[in-house]
Amino acid sequence: MTTIRLTMAQALLRFLDNQYISVDGQETKFVRGVMGIFGHGNVTGIGEALERSAGTLQFIQGKNEQGMAHAATAYAKQNGRRQIWACTSSIGPGALNMVTAAGTATVNRIPLLLLPGDNFACRQPDPVLQQLEVQSDYTVSAVDAFRPVSRYWDRIVRPEQLMTAALQAIRVLTDPAETGAVTLALPQDVQAEAYDYPEAFFAKRVHHIDRRPPSADAVRRAAELIAGKRKPLIIAGGGVHYADATESLHAFAKAFRIPVAETQAGKSVLPWNDELNMGGVGTTGTLAANRLAHEADVIIGVGTRYSDFTTASKWMFANPNVQFVNLNISPFDSVKLDGCAVIGDARVSLDELREALSETGYTSGYGEGELEELKSEWTREVDRLYALESDLGLTQTRALGVLNETLQPSDVIVCAAGSLPGDLHRVWRPSEPRTYHMEYGFSCMGYEVSGAFGAALAEPNRDVYAFVGDGSYLMLHSELVTSLQEGVKMTVVLFDNNGYQCIHNLQRGHGSDGFGNEFRFRDHDTGQLSGSYMPIDFAGHARSLGVPACTVTTAEGLRKALLEARQCSTTTLIEVKVLPGTNTDGYDSWWRVDVPEVSASVKVNEAHAESVSKTAEAASRTYR
Repeated sequence: MTTIRLTMAQALLRFLDNQYISVDGQETKFVRGVMGIFGHGNVTGIGEALERSAGTLQFIQGKNEQGMAHAATAYAKQNGRRQIWACTSSIGPGALNMVTAAGTATVNRIPLLLLPGDNFACRQPDPVLQQLEVQSDYTVSAVDAFRPVSRYWDRIVRPEQLMTAALQAIRVLTDPAETGAVTLALPQDVQAEAYDYPEAFFAKRVHHIDRRPPSADAVRRAAELIAGKRKPLIIAGGGVHYADATESLHAFAKAFRIPVAETQAGKSVLPWNDELNMGGVGTTGTLAANRLAHEADVIIGVGTRYSDFTTASKWMFANPNVQFVNLNISPFDSVKLDGCAVIGDARVSLDELREALSETGYTSGYGEGELEELKSEWTREVDRLYALESDLGLTQTRALGVLNETLQPSDVIVCAAGSLPGDLHRVWRPSEPRTYHMEYGFSCMGYEVSGAFGAALAEPNRDVYAFVGDGSYLMLHSELVTSLQEGVKMTVVLFDNNGYQCIHNLQRGHGSDGFGNEFRFRDHDTGQLSGSYMPIDFAGHARSLGVPACTVTTAEGLRKALLEARQCSTTTLIEVKVLPGTNTDGYDSWWRVDVPEVSASVKVNEAHAESVSKTAEAASRTYR
C-alpha cells in the first residue's frame, strides 16, 4: 500500500479537495474552499495547511465566525445544497461564535462543514488559553456545544481517525434527508501531527445523490386518499427547490386544478402570477391561501417540515375531515400531522403520484371562478399595500412595492428576521425560482448581510439584495467588509424603523403597552426606555467601513437609490427610513404565544382569554 506522510490538517484539506457530487449525471466539485478566522487553535495547523497545501481550495478571510458560517450556509442554500464552503475557527469564543450558525444550518437542512480548533488532545499544556475545565468530565470542551446543533459530530484525537470521520462527514453533508451542520473538532496538537496516510484516501470520490423513488404502495395509498377529496391544497416547501421539482409541481397542480400555497422556504416555486399560486400560507400567509387552508379536506405537503408558522400553531386546518399526504425525502418529516407518508425525491414522487392519480380521472371540486376570485382579491390587496401612503413618512409596504417594481426578475433577495419576513411572505412577487432566499427555520437575526454575501458568492451573474432591519444589522454586519475584500457585490437595503418593531407589535398585541423593544433613550424621570428615538446614522456607519451608502425617506428617493446601486460595481447600502408599525398582520392567521394567566393589566388578562380560546381550537383538530 502506497502512503504519503501528511499532517492531519494537510490530509483533511487534500481529502476535501477531491470530493465531488453527481446529480442527474452532472458532476460538481463539492467543497469550493474554506472560510476562516485564525487563532492559536488553528493558525499553525489548518492555517499552515491552507497556506501551503490547499490544492484548488480557495480561502476567504471571515470577520466574524458566526457571519462567515452564515455566509457558507447561504452559499450552499443558493446552490441547491450542491456545493459548500467549510469554516474553520480557533478554540473557545471563536468556535462558540459558530454555534448559532450551526443551529441555523441544521434547522434549515443545509450542509455546513465546521472545523473548529479544540483543546490539546495530549493535555500536556492544559489548561490553555480559552479552555473550559469541566471538573465532572475533563473530556468536555467548548466544542461539545456543537453536539445538539450538528447532524454529525466527531473529535479527531488521533490523526488516523480522520479517515473514518471524514467519510462519515461527507456522507451526512451529501444526504438530502440527513444533511445539516457537521462538526469535526480538531485538537490543535493533532492538527499538526503527521501520519502515513494511504494514497487511496485522497483519490477522487464522486458521491451520487440518487433520486430516491417512493414505493409503489405509498403512491397508491396517497392517490386513493386524494381521489376521495374535493378541496385539496398543496403546500410547497423548500424541498421542491432542492429537488429541482418546480416543473413537476406545476404539472401536478395544473393536471388536477389544485391550488398551491408556499412556505417561506418554498416561496418562488411558481411565479407569483400563476393562476394556481395562492402565495404564502400560515401565520404570515395570504388571505387566499389561508382561506383555502381552513377549508381543505386534504393537504398535500411537498418538501415541508410543517413549522408552526406554516400550520399557524396547528390551528390553520379547520376542516374536521382534513387529512395529510406528505411527499418528503425525510422519513422524520413525512409522518408529521399523522400524514400518509410518501418517502422519496420530490420530483419523482410528484411525477409518479400524478400518473397514479390521473388513472382515477380525478379533478378538484373547486367551483367555477372560486380560485380565480380568491387570487384576484389578494392581488388587489397587495396593490393597495404597495401604494399605501402616509403623511408621516414612508410605509414599509410602500417601500417593498418600490423594491418589487424596480428590481429585475432574476435578482435574489435575502432576508431572515423581524417584520420583513411576514411582509415578504405575503406581498413579495417573485417571478423566477430561487430568487426568494429566506432563512426562516431559525429566523436568525444577523443572517441577512452575511447570507447575502454567501448568496452573491454563489450567484456571480445575478444582483443580490439583503433586506435587513436595523436591529439585525446592529447584531451582525461584519461580512460587509469581506464582500469588499473579495470584490463580491451585494446591495444592502436597511429598513430603519427604530428598533425591534416585529416583537414590539407582538408584545402590544398581547396586552403590553410596549416595553424594551424600541431604540429610545432612557427617560431618567421614569427610568424606562421611553425617551426620544436614537438618531443612528446607519449610512454613515457603512461609509466608515468603505461601503458607499445613502439614506432615503421617500418612495422616489428609494427608486433612485436602487437604480444608482445597480450601476455601482461594489457593495452598497441604502438606509430606508420607514414608519414603525406599518407592516402587515392578520389575514385569517394565528400564532401561539402564551400570555400570563394572571396580570395586573386588564389588557393582558383579556389577551390570555383569547389565547386560551385559540389554543383550545388548535387542540381540537383531528390531526397531531
